[in-house]
Amino acid sequence: MDPVIIVGAGPVGLSLALALARQDVPSVLLDEGPGHDEQRAARTVVLREDTTALLERLTGMPLAEAGLRWSGWRSMRRRQVVREVTFRSPGARERHESGYGTTDTLKNADDGPGAAEEPAPLHLAQHVLTGALRHAIAREPLVKVAVESRLDLLEQEASGVTAHTRGPRGTWWRGSFLVGCDGPRSTVRKLLDIRFPGRTAVERHAVAALRTELPWPDRALLHRAPPWRTSWPSGGEVSARPLPQGVWRLDWLLPPGKDLVTPEVLVTLIRETLAGWHEGTTPPYELLDTGVHTVHHRLARRWRAGRVFLAGDAAHLLGALGTQGLDEGLRDIDNLAWKLGIAWHHSPRKALLDSYQAERRAVVADRLRAADQALPQLRGGGLRALVPGSARGHDALLAHAHLGQGALGAPGAYANSPLAPASAESAVPVDTAPGERIADVRVTAEDGSSVRLWDRLGRGSLLVVLVAPGTGVWERKHWLSAGIMPRLAAAVTALPHPAELLVAEGYPGAAPHTVLLVRPDGHLVTALSGVRPADLYQAAEATVGGTAPEQATANAS
Repeated sequence: MDPVIIVGAGPVGLSLALALARQDVPSVLLDEGPGHDEQRAARTVVLREDTTALLERLTGMPLAEAGLRWSGWRSMRRRQVVREVTFRSPGARERHESGYGTTDTLKNADDGPGAAEEPAPLHLAQHVLTGALRHAIAREPLVKVAVESRLDLLEQEASGVTAHTRGPRGTWWRGSFLVGCDGPRSTVRKLLDIRFPGRTAVERHAVAALRTELPWPDRALLHRAPPWRTSWPSGGEVSARPLPQGVWRLDWLLPPGKDLVTPEVLVTLIRETLAGWHEGTTPPYELLDTGVHTVHHRLARRWRAGRVFLAGDAAHLLGALGTQGLDEGLRDIDNLAWKLGIAWHHSPRKALLDSYQAERRAVVADRLRAADQALPQLRGGGLRALVPGSARGHDALLAHAHLGQGALGAPGAYANSPLAPASAESAVPVDTAPGERIADVRVTAEDGSSVRLWDRLGRGSLLVVLVAPGTGVWERKHWLSAGIMPRLAAAVTALPHPAELLVAEGYPGAAPHTVLLVRPDGHLVTALSGVRPADLYQAAEATVGGTAPEQATANAS
């Protein structure tokens, strides 16, 4: 069968190629560039816990060693630190989450259960990330990279896709599927004539990367309406995020309009900001890189047309209020890769392939909607800003977005997925609702090894997890043949798609002998009480889109 064609060699396209290779699916990566990335200190990425784990599985590298996890998050409003709550998690540095308002109104705030379990985001330069991905691809025989290859023609029929590239190595390519990961100006999207509506210049930020010392080592800062800010009289917002080797990325929210950010203006912003944080004295600094980052909010009307798909910035643009577009792009490919793997190894299933758009577009649409609803209140002021408690709620929303929590940052849930199985009498509730991402607990594999649950994701197999307290102290030869294990092992073998059987000492909210069915991308399908082969089979069959092959033509959407 022909390989999958991936258009675009940014972080999303590179990650998709590796995700497919983990499922023994070959791919051709069309890179219109020279095969390496420009080193820009001001072009950085912020990764949440789930996307960091995904990239570490794909690259085989501990990315935390290449970037920096914030040991704290400090929030300031008019020179006042309003609230600071310290969280600790096993194996991680302490983290601080901050809100805003007045001390009195926030001192009794409840951060909710599970907040302490969440590590801080990971911040690293984008070229470091793409370098790690390219290094992993260089060792992967299933990925062919075609540099200086720009797509200019695309055709498809029921059996596959044909693409033509121009450049020094211009040629025709034949693929089973094609995925456009080619950014905001996606050629794939334009060739498919898919509309990309939305809003332009939702926010603008001046950006600078510099080496200096700030009063809070390794702690990110969000400072709203600093009183010493004079370069932009409208007030605004300044954030600082640490990078390795004493480098900081500073972002200034610019006022609406198209005012030119000259080098002189940017230097003034840097000097007055550093002086404001150092009690009026500007410390020594080395300016490494600058830029202006413009945030757009757009959402493609369709993410699938026959055998062609869109992912990442080709499908959506977001980024206001601290949300991270790369996170959503990586979640796109995590969702799509295992579905393409099933289609490539077996046969295309319409319900399964259609579910990519249904699930991911809905999540990103909710994210955009939440940001668009919050923006007028957070940025515009007006009567709503005078309502008691409104500042606390709005500013806490902004802080949560920067931390990757809540409606603007946390991983999306596929509660209304077309792949969701019918309700079964044996279904039981656990702390993870169906469609949500599973917790990363320690599990024992069938070979007796002890691993993290998230480490078993992304291989194309379903995961069946038995919650069995006490098995951790047994030898494998004892628990594998004891109690309900033989019956569960037989049920897993009979499933309509390959599945891996794992055993956990416990799972949040799960009673002993609960059986969890988990998708290859780590989202919970269902939790069953005990071994129910018929219910487990029905849920697994629904998860992979049924058994009937797709009959749609290449032009079906």
